Amino acid sequence: MVNINGQLFEEKEASLSIANRGFAYGDAVFETIRVINGRIIFWEDHYFRLMASMRIMRMEIPATFSPEFLEAEILQIVRENDLFDTQARVKLNVSRQAGGFYTPQTNEIDYLVTAEALPDAFYLLNEDFYEVELFKDHYVAKGLLSTLKTNNRAVNVLAGIYAMENDYNNCLLLNEQKNVVEALNGNIFLVVGNVIKTPPITDGCLKGITRGKILEIIKKLPDYTLEEASISPFELQKADEMFISNVVMGIQPVKKYRKKEYSSEVAKVLLGRLNTLARLS
Repeated sequence: MVNINGQLFEEKEASLSIANRGFAYGDAVFETIRVINGRIIFWEDHYFRLMASMRIMRMEIPATFSPEFLEAEILQIVRENDLFDTQARVKLNVSRQAGGFYTPQTNEIDYLVTAEALPDAFYLLNEDFYEVELFKDHYVAKGLLSTLKTNNRAVNVLAGIYAMENDYNNCLLLNEQKNVVEALNGNIFLVVGNVIKTPPITDGCLKGITRGKILEIIKKLPDYTLEEASISPFELQKADEMFISNVVMGIQPVKKYRKKEYSSEVAKVLLGRLNTLARLS
């Protein structure tokens, strides 16, 4: 079952207009949300990021779009897909209503909510071999729009194809200043000694929900120092650890980049703290 503007449809019967602006122009924003046993993880963070993204995109936020309304819409689709008593990945997509070409005829919105099963209730550390490489064919633009979750993901798509064709598990994206910004599907962190480093939002990385939670955790760890600063590709081979974060997998340790191999001790500590935050959210 899927939810389109508050109406439920069987997936095979659900459809969007060919004039849908998310399809035609990438004029859409979305949130990927984790739901466990009928409870939305980090819901407040997701809600406020969605509202901020819609404002930046100059979309008209409906008066009905309260946290309570959207929470009910999410939980309804989880329940309709028999996922209320287990764990689910929910995608909430908001697109500007059809009309116009590049310049829209209205700023009113449509929304779509889908849900699918997740294998695990809480985050588990995946220590399987995981290799990454730089993607250098195209760059992420520095600026506010790059920090949003929008349908404009051509660089990620092409980097994903590059990774698949060359047997990498993931690719690292660069901005136009040739600094490492993020992975295909999440934010990136390096551990060098007792310093944990991640690119700043101003470099063009996604303003990730899990990224924000990890920053909160690191700031409370007395043995580590947090540094939000640009990361040069040369730093990757000097790091002790590298890991990727997103709301679905939590933390994914990287095992290898070129000739460099990494440990995952800090990732284990952070993942335990992240699970605690998720349980309390």
